[in-house]
Amino acid sequence: MKMSKANSSLDPITLEIIFNALRSVADETFITLMKSAYSTNIKERRDHSTAIMDKYGRLIVQADASLPVHLASMGGLMVSLLKKYKGNIFPGDIFIGNDPHVAGGTHLPDINMAMPLFFEGQLIAFMCNIAHHADVGGSVPGSMAGGMTEIFQEGIRLPVTRLFEAGELQADIMELILLNVRIPEERRGDYYAQIASCRLGTTRLSELIENYGITQLNNSFDEIIHRTKKRMKEAIIEIPDGIYEFSDIMDDDGMGTLEIPICVSIMVKNDYILFDFTGTADQVTGNINVTLNATQASVCYALKALLDPDVPNNQGVLDLPEIIVKKGSLLDAQFPAPVAARANTCQRIIDVILGALAKAKPEAAVAAANGANTTAVFSGVNPSTGVSYVYLETLGGGFGGRATKDGKDGVQVHITNTSNLPVEAIEMEYPLMVHSYKLIEDSGGAGRNRGGLGLERIIEPIKHDCTFNGAGERFENQPWGIFGGEDGKSGEFIKVDKSGKASRLNNKPIAIEVKENESIVIRTPGAGGYGPAKEREIKDISADAVNKKFSYNFLEKKYPQWKNGT
Repeated sequence: MKMSKANSSLDPITLEIIFNALRSVADETFITLMKSAYSTNIKERRDHSTAIMDKYGRLIVQADASLPVHLASMGGLMVSLLKKYKGNIFPGDIFIGNDPHVAGGTHLPDINMAMPLFFEGQLIAFMCNIAHHADVGGSVPGSMAGGMTEIFQEGIRLPVTRLFEAGELQADIMELILLNVRIPEERRGDYYAQIASCRLGTTRLSELIENYGITQLNNSFDEIIHRTKKRMKEAIIEIPDGIYEFSDIMDDDGMGTLEIPICVSIMVKNDYILFDFTGTADQVTGNINVTLNATQASVCYALKALLDPDVPNNQGVLDLPEIIVKKGSLLDAQFPAPVAARANTCQRIIDVILGALAKAKPEAAVAAANGANTTAVFSGVNPSTGVSYVYLETLGGGFGGRATKDGKDGVQVHITNTSNLPVEAIEMEYPLMVHSYKLIEDSGGAGRNRGGLGLERIIEPIKHDCTFNGAGERFENQPWGIFGGEDGKSGEFIKVDKSGKASRLNNKPIAIEVKENESIVIRTPGAGGYGPAKEREIKDISADAVNKKFSYNFLEKKYPQWKNGT
């Protein structure tokens, strides 16, 4: 959309005040959703996002704590919503959807909601949110395990649907949704948290319009997007013109397809940037496929992280890069492709972009992070209450070494900035015992600046048998080092039986029975190092020895300049 004359003359101080007010609305609704939710995945791990869209479906503001991957889902929902309901949207409506193939979602557990804001009879904007629900039905508890081969197995599919009509809940629709999920009361609580967030957001936006008026707010929307796009173009100009290429490999799809390539060629010319993923594998049988909007979100995140991390997330970033992806490939999967584990592939998209642009932006480049979204789902019946439970978590790992500092240990990386669930929350909410929760020694790649460490959790069901499902990546292909840095350690799933015998599980295990006095060991990948290990400062190596993140044997082997612990 071209800017109007009114936009170009908008007072910059007023614009800044309005922009920060919009951010405040998004942040307040994010906190409201978090504090109102029932499930640990939202109230503790914060696996949700909130955003303000204008009446054209353009992203204006996203809450600061939101997940970058959710950019794609909320934008996709708006495209579908406006196409389906144009001219048929009314005050008090709330729309819901999740399907990647017909509703603009990226995977089924991410439930989108959007509520229109009307002022003086005019449609002004939409208050949107998205939350990852711990279960949306399907063939396995948690709706996230490997071993699924089509979207129908992954849970209930929701097209964009009017859940509230003029303020009235369509009870039959809610009943239908809850009938198709496990733990329906928890799901109901999370849905109502999303509804409360939408309603609060529209109230706050109405207050903002009362202060500044419709025209000034619409002009601000245009200007926010315009300035962001201009700022990003100025950052692209700093990249030397040329073609930058890189490739990486996904471990497997959980259904027998191994060593799945993702390739990128990036062309930069002045303020234009093109991402060409030709050479990437075709879509696979297993559920690591990605829809095009999730690929777009991954590209935009990586570009922003490298060039200008402080630029706000809005349509100005999303519209900037040109992306070429083969239809029917891993990164533009078509119906009925399963996509539940799409975040693992999104992380690898980011890795290949960072690898490609590393030489162009060495000061901003980072070695490969844990490159995964290691998923663990435990489900069963609580022996104390007789009520079913589903414990879902995606665990962090290592973050890559950087030009000026070491990688971070045990964190969610890149496009999934959720929290790791505290032990206390697990043991209070579920009949599970956490025997170990620690960093994995020696899992970070050596380098001038070392890679971050992976995490270990050991979990045992208490007084009952349960089922474990999981999805891991970078369990075979290690997170690579950069500029001479060494690779980080891979992850793994292990089952320990009653006798203490340990057996490694598949990378994407499904329906693993875990009996009382048995346990599951989850070890997430570390991350690669930055720069040659021989250039690491002695004081930094000594600090690694003191904090016991690395063994003496590892340090003496990797850093010849550090001998005998001195």
